[in-house]
Amino acid sequence: MLIDGYDTLLLDLDGVVYLGPRAVRGAAEALEEAGRQGVRLAYVTNNASRTPAAIAAHLRELRVPAERDDVVTSAQAAARVVAERVPAGAKVLVVGGAGLRMAVRGQGLRPVTAAAEGPAAVVQGMWAGLSYGLLAEGALAVRQGALFVAANRDSTMPTGRGEVPGNGAMSRVIASATGVEPLYAGKPDPPLHRESMIRTGARRPLVVGDRLDTDIEGARNAGVDGLLVLTGVAKPLDVLTAPPHQRPTYVAEDLSGLLAPYPEVRDGACGGWRARWVDGTLRLDGDGSRIDGLRAACDAAWAAAGDSPAEEDAVKPVLGRIG
Repeated sequence: MLIDGYDTLLLDLDGVVYLGPRAVRGAAEALEEAGRQGVRLAYVTNNASRTPAAIAAHLRELRVPAERDDVVTSAQAAARVVAERVPAGAKVLVVGGAGLRMAVRGQGLRPVTAAAEGPAAVVQGMWAGLSYGLLAEGALAVRQGALFVAANRDSTMPTGRGEVPGNGAMSRVIASATGVEPLYAGKPDPPLHRESMIRTGARRPLVVGDRLDTDIEGARNAGVDGLLVLTGVAKPLDVLTAPPHQRPTYVAEDLSGLLAPYPEVRDGACGGWRARWVDGTLRLDGDGSRIDGLRAACDAAWAAAGDSPAEEDAVKPVLGRIG
């Protein structure tokens, strides 16, 4: 099985385990079996709005095995980034929800909501209740010299209704108003994976995600393997044209791929498929599963593109074969 040789799965949530209030089909069963195989399950999310306990409770409602200590959030990573840079017990203006406030308290810092209280830092995370007033307080504090840390740089986040603005989009409000760029804690930046390693004790983790620009790039930044699943943001064309720093080690339809042997992919061949270049265009011949066809096509596309992304028009013809 693919999970053989890994001691911990560092699993993204949105687009991998669930989409909004609903579990991704088959996710709960796949993760329960992975746990039975002796692999530690850790849920690593850029979402800073909820507490680990609340996230774990939601996962259990979806029949996904999870306890509070199995959840690692960008709020926790951001709070550690702040704590390493300000005096112990310092005031921190929290532009975010309960998850971020609790993480700040967990580092021995004092959450506040007004620039007039003289915070040493401003930490921002996504929250449905985020208001103009709180953003304005954050901007005032940053202008007064407070350290600015953002939980993550995701421009969007997936939901059951589609993609909506993420914290990366919201953090631009304070950055644009002050001219100060934040330090980012979430994927693909290193702090969240460092937090995950600290909290899980992982020695050989496998990062599992649905986004190339956060999950997979974050895995590469951390020097660990990454599995991309196609249940969230990334689509086949995105994978085919991925730049080197966003190319996954593995590609699977969904989390059931964790429990299957990963096929050999070599020289543009995988399963019953063979990808080759003809007059500057990628062609895919053969038959078999869609995912094996994509794996073959990616191998050929990445080899030809080298250190650059493959051109969309050159690889699009294979999409007709794999959907």
